[in-house]
Amino acid sequence: MARKKEYKEEEVVEKAMNLFWRKGYETTSMQMLEKEMGINKFSIYSSFGNKHGLFIESLKCYKLKVSKILDKFKNAPNGVEDIKQFFYDSVDIDFKGSLQKGCLLTNTYNEFSESEDLLIKEQMASFMGNLKELFIEKLQKDTSKDEATVIKQANFLLLAKHGLAAASRVNSSKEIKDYIEMTFMNI
Repeated sequence: MARKKEYKEEEVVEKAMNLFWRKGYETTSMQMLEKEMGINKFSIYSSFGNKHGLFIESLKCYKLKVSKILDKFKNAPNGVEDIKQFFYDSVDIDFKGSLQKGCLLTNTYNEFSESEDLLIKEQMASFMGNLKELFIEKLQKDTSKDEATVIKQANFLLLAKHGLAAASRVNSSKEIKDYIEMTFMNI
């Protein structure tokens, strides 16, 4: 007879997500996960298959949490000002007081850039593609811009968002504000 789980999967996945966010996938060991999640390796393997499966669940958890920011961004009507607000909102993320810095998806994108892991690459491409489409949609509200300019600016903003995520891990609030303000001076 199977034993009843003594933990809630959503809670342990969130703990794992925070650890992966701080340490990255490669640096995070199973021992670190056991300690952080408060469950043993057997439970991790039983619920998630392996570290990779747990990581995929962590990415899904993160996307669910940032969906509130993305929904706000998607539904806002003000074009470029909405993108700028999205940049500010993305550095103000605080999941239950975790005070994590940066962006788990950007960290993952960077860590797996040379990887052959198709599942992770698919997750990243989907997220980045959706974000770029939102940037394009907001930029198109300015009808004075031609399509080529909109695409160039969307590409620039996607790269700027990556830079912002990396900078927010180490730079001061003032430096981050300056970065965002300078990013939008010519958009």
